Amino acid sequence: MKTSRSLGCVICFLVILTSFPACNNPASKEETIVVVDGSTNWAMLGFEKADNNNPALTPGNNQFFDPIWKKKLAWEEKDVFNPAIVVKDNKIYMLYRAQDKIGLPGGTSRIGLAVSTDGLHFTRNPEPVFFPDHDAFQKYEWQGGCEDPRIVEDESGTYYMTYTAFDGKTARLLMASSRDLLHWTKHGSVFAVAMNGKYADLWSKSGSIVSRYENGRIIAAKIKGKYWMYWGDQYIWAATSDDLVNWTPVEMAPGEKAPIPLRGQALNMPDLKIVVTTRAKKFDSDLVESGPPAMLTEKGILLIYNSRNIPAIGDTSLPEGTYAAGQVLIDKNDPTNVIRRLDNYFMKPDKPYELTGQVNRVCFVEGLAQFRNKWFLYYGTADSKIAVAVKRINESD
Repeated sequence: MKTSRSLGCVICFLVILTSFPACNNPASKEETIVVVDGSTNWAMLGFEKADNNNPALTPGNNQFFDPIWKKKLAWEEKDVFNPAIVVKDNKIYMLYRAQDKIGLPGGTSRIGLAVSTDGLHFTRNPEPVFFPDHDAFQKYEWQGGCEDPRIVEDESGTYYMTYTAFDGKTARLLMASSRDLLHWTKHGSVFAVAMNGKYADLWSKSGSIVSRYENGRIIAAKIKGKYWMYWGDQYIWAATSDDLVNWTPVEMAPGEKAPIPLRGQALNMPDLKIVVTTRAKKFDSDLVESGPPAMLTEKGILLIYNSRNIPAIGDTSLPEGTYAAGQVLIDKNDPTNVIRRLDNYFMKPDKPYELTGQVNRVCFVEGLAQFRNKWFLYYGTADSKIAVAVKRINESD
C-alpha cells in the first residue's frame, strides 16, 4: 500500500458461503468465456487460503547492479507484495513488486520474476526484470519505482503490463510490453495521447484490463470494437483503447449526473464517470481499487476489487484501515454499468502476516490464475509478503 497513499495492499479471503453459494457449473476447457456461476450466483467464491504454504513469497537477499545508484544493492530485502500472474509452458510466472531499503522511506520498488510448477512454491529470478533506468521514463519512476503490475496478453501472445510509476510525489499509470516476460519495452503513460494528455500527470494507478480467461491464458477482449480497462484507487473509473497502449478515460456525457460518492469526487477529476464507488457503512467505505484483470463471463464482467475501511463511516466490525476484497458484476454491453455487487467482503486479513507489516491489516488481491483445474488468487499481505488462496474449478459446495 505504499506509493504515497500506500495502495499496494493484499486481500485475504473470508468466504461468505451462506449468502453466496459457490459456483457449480464451471466452463469446459473449450469455452472461451469462463462460466463463473451456472445457477443463480455470479460471483467467484469458495477460495481457501493455502495456510500450509503461505506466505508463498517473502523478502530475499538477491542483489543486482542498479544503473541509477551505480552500485550493487539488495533489491528485494525490505518487502515483496502485489503480484501479477501469467500461466505459460504449464507453469505459473509471478511478476511481483519488491522494495529495497535505501532512498525514500518506503525504498524503491522494482518488479521481480518467480516461477512455479505447482502454484505454491516459487523459484525466483536473482535480478529484477523491470526497474527504473536511465531512460525517458526515469522522471516518473525515480525514486519511488515501478509498482503493482497487472498483465494480460493479446491474441498473438504479446504481454501488456500496466504498472504504477511513482516519482515520490505522484503515482502514474504506465504501460510496458514483452514477448517473453524478461525483456520489456516501456511505452509511458497510458493517458499521454488522449485529450491532449489531460490525465497523464494526474494521480492514476491499478489498471485492470477486461479479458477472457482461456485455458490459463488471460487474453485482452474487445467489447464493441474497444478494449476496456478499469483503473483508479479512490474510485474505480474506466478507459477504452484500440491498441492496449493508448487509453482514453471515460468521462460523463453532457448533462449526465454523477453519483454522489461517499467522500467526494477525486481531486482534479470531476469529469470522470465513476463505475464503482465507495459505500457508507460497508467494508469499502474509504476507497475502492481494481484487483486482477477483469474477467469477461457469460453473465457480465466480473471485477474483483480491493477496498479500505474507516469504521466511522464504514463497517464498524473492521478496524481502521482494513483492506478487504469485494466483487462487482458489470454489464458487458455497457462496461460502465454495475449490475450486481456483493454486499460484504469475501476475504479479509486474519493471519499474523496479513495483520502486521509495512501496512497493517492488508489483503490486496492482484493476480488470478486458472491452472491445473484450480483457481489461484495471489495477494499482498500487509504490504510485506505474498500469499495465495485456492479454489477448485469443479467445486460444487
